[in-house]
Parts: sequence; C-alpha cells; structure tokens
Amino acid sequence: MSSALLVIDVQNDFCPGGALAVADGDSIVPIINAMMPEFDSIIYTQDWHPADHSSFAANHDGATPFSVTEMPYGPQVLWPTHCAQGTVGAAFHDELDLKGDLIIRKGFRTDIDSYSAFFENDHETATGLTGYLRTRGIGSVTLAGLALDFCVAYSAVDAAREGFRVTVMSEACRAIDLDGSLTKAMDDMAAAGVTIL
Repeated sequence: MSSALLVIDVQNDFCPGGALAVADGDSIVPIINAMMPEFDSIIYTQDWHPADHSSFAANHDGATPFSVTEMPYGPQVLWPTHCAQGTVGAAFHDELDLKGDLIIRKGFRTDIDSYSAFFENDHETATGLTGYLRTRGIGSVTLAGLALDFCVAYSAVDAAREGFRVTVMSEACRAIDLDGSLTKAMDDMAAAGVTIL
C-alpha cells in the first residue's frame, strides 16, 4: 500500500509575521522537509482566497476577527484577511521543499470556506483529492502542517471517513487553539480513528 504525506497550508500568512500567524508555525518546516523521503507521494494544500471571501471579518460590516457568524453550511469563524490569491501571504514558506506531486488549492469559492483537503466546509463539495489518492493506489496518509486544530484536523477526520489509514505527526504541526479548539480537534480525530504521533 502506497503512502502520501499531506502538507497542510505551510504558507507565509500562517507563519510568524503573517496575517493569521500560528505561534512557532515556521519551526515545523525543517521537520516536514526531513519527513518527505519516507513517502511515495507528497501533496500540498494551499489556502487560496479571493479578496471578497465570506470568511473574512473585513467583508462583514462591524464584525471583528475571530467572531462567529452563521453561514448556510453552519457556524463560521470570521478570520483576519489572509492567504488572498496571488499575495506574498498566500505563498508557501520559502524554506519548504516543493518537490511533491500535487497542490490542492482550497477556499477559492467566495461563499464557502474550506478547511479540509478533501471537502469544503459544507462537507459535500469535494476537492478531488480522494479520487487522486485512490487512482494512485495510496491507502495511507500522514498529515503535517498548519493549523493542527483547524485545517489539519478537518483533513485528518475527512481522510479517515474516506477510508484511508490516517496518521497526524503532531511534532510537525502547530495549533491556533481558539476557545478550546485544540482539545475539540484532538477528540474529533481520536473518535474518527486517526493515529496521532
């Protein structure tokens, strides 16, 4: 059974100095680079938002970043503007090795956010990653990246639901931990059968 490394959103805006910086986020880059030779396939995700994205607090009158609003698909955190298409903030971290097979861009639909590498936040609109992995004969995926309690966790849970064997390398992730989000994410991943190393 072939294995893939899913490198989740290791982008400038999620690293120190970025618009939605995860504390110590850049420290995982050398760890991820060192992991790459162990896998048959390397796949990256890239947050890729239009400037008018509905998840940006700036696009809602009077809303503050990290407040929560209701979208047709459920509760949505309103984020600082980040990873806008074509900006330096949306680019991958300079020191991340880009020698993989595929880049999945997500969050490019204005009206729906996308944390998972597999589905938009409606849990219905697929990115196509499941089909790609199955076509390549990949049955096992390991996740690393940013942020552990949002995009990594959502991706891991969806990968397990899609029938893959899933491992999260916690030392190669960092979390935002917004209002208990890290504890919830760890519980959700454990309940889905994700192995956390």
